[in-house]
Amino acid sequence: MSTVRDGVLTRGARGAGALVCLLLALLAAGWIIRDLAVAGHPADVGWAWLGETRRPREFTAWATSALDPLLLLGALAAAVAQARRAVPSSVAAGALLALAAAVALLRIPLVWVLGADWLQGLDSRLTLWARLTVWAQLALAAVLIMIVAAGRLRPGGRAGRHTAGGAHGPAGVYGVVRAVPTGIDPGRPGSPYRGPAATAGVLLGAAGLLLVGWEIHWCRQLGWSLYRKGLLGDASVFRAMLQPPVHWQGAAFAVLALGAAGAALRRAPWSRPAALTAAALLLAYGAVALDHAVRTGEFGRLAALSAHARLGVGTAAFVSAAAFAALCAAARPGLPDTARDAEAVGAYGSAPGELRPPHAPPPPSTLPPGW
Repeated sequence: MSTVRDGVLTRGARGAGALVCLLLALLAAGWIIRDLAVAGHPADVGWAWLGETRRPREFTAWATSALDPLLLLGALAAAVAQARRAVPSSVAAGALLALAAAVALLRIPLVWVLGADWLQGLDSRLTLWARLTVWAQLALAAVLIMIVAAGRLRPGGRAGRHTAGGAHGPAGVYGVVRAVPTGIDPGRPGSPYRGPAATAGVLLGAAGLLLVGWEIHWCRQLGWSLYRKGLLGDASVFRAMLQPPVHWQGAAFAVLALGAAGAALRRAPWSRPAALTAAALLLAYGAVALDHAVRTGEFGRLAALSAHARLGVGTAAFVSAAAFAALCAAARPGLPDTARDAEAVGAYGSAPGELRPPHAPPPPSTLPPGW
């Protein structure tokens, strides 16, 4: 049974967090709208997100990638979590931290990428606005972390502890009965149940380790000089202004997946939003890789592919399936806040003939004066 009250964020902190999340969503939506405006056809933006080499209608570059709609949806979901009173405060804080971690990891390399010399062929005003957007998103991510750190409440009393006002019960009654629920899975309010937590933890951990293995493989096969270009950015791997370099993106996904897996296995209250964030990003990563395999015909001739290529397709399929299963497991409701129920006061003796609970002592035959 959970014995700790849900008291992590104040109401003001949740309101401020929701406002910051909405600002992040507006920034992402603005660049998506910009890409739709310069595209020859709205579907071209979707194809660009899937890795197609289609160019915009004007002499410019795409600004967004498949990550941007996910960040938009994640920011909106985090804002809704702050506004809903039914969402435990620990889960709401986890949503803010998960969003801040994803934004920071996916935007940090753009600080130097958007200022590189090989981007001088693009419109300088466009790259300036992109850099300002990146700095604004990083600042807002830092603000989210500060909101969680500064808006914390000291946890309340434990279940079964008597308070000054509730120790004697309502006036005119004999006693106070505190019902203690049984059979409740132990953990803090909002924490995942054991089954979904183990499922999400194992699947995200396996997917994260696979991504780490691939990054180590590419580093050894390409050598540091070539791998560094895909990690820190280069004209040869540039696709969109707000898209991190390919190897940085894989490493960031691995960090988010392993962090969420560790939190899920510990059944931390913030593990559910962390797992949802990591699983959604991994699902997009695997889906884009699978779409590329289908469009290039690799799925139709798996037997003719090299072992390395088959392993790549198999990794994409496993990451997609694992991310989808982890997403479903993390989306399940967590533990309810049973501390309030455990401290619910039930008084008896205030009415004639009132039934006495079976575990309560009998009232005295003569009531004291003033009762």
